[in-house]
Amino acid sequence: MRFEELVETAGKAVDLAGVLVIVVGGVLATVLFARRSLRREDFPAAYRSYRQTLGRAILLGLEFLVAGDIIRTVAVSPTFTSVGVLAAIVAVRTFLSFSLSVELEGRWPWQRRAFTPADGPSGAQAEAG
Repeated sequence: MRFEELVETAGKAVDLAGVLVIVVGGVLATVLFARRSLRREDFPAAYRSYRQTLGRAILLGLEFLVAGDIIRTVAVSPTFTSVGVLAAIVAVRTFLSFSLSVELEGRWPWQRRAFTPADGPSGAQAEAG
């Protein structure tokens, strides 16, 4: 097997892993949400948990998809055009990841997490350190 074919196969495998992470994460998040809803738990909390679990699956899947694009583009055909296309793809996916992260965390990445009494002393120490 030639190097280019090997790298192309590796890139496709990483892409497949990304798609699987998104699909499996979405299915698991939906099943957990359905179970919580059927048990008549607090619906807003169950919905918030559903969104967070689904968002995390999408974020992780996007990371795999970006890695697959990088593997295929840089290792196989590092032309100026292909690297430019890769840069555009990575920029869009990074923006999506950033937006999802802000949505899930409810704060900007550079902001510290607010201390809550449930965090206990270890939470305060972690924030200070």
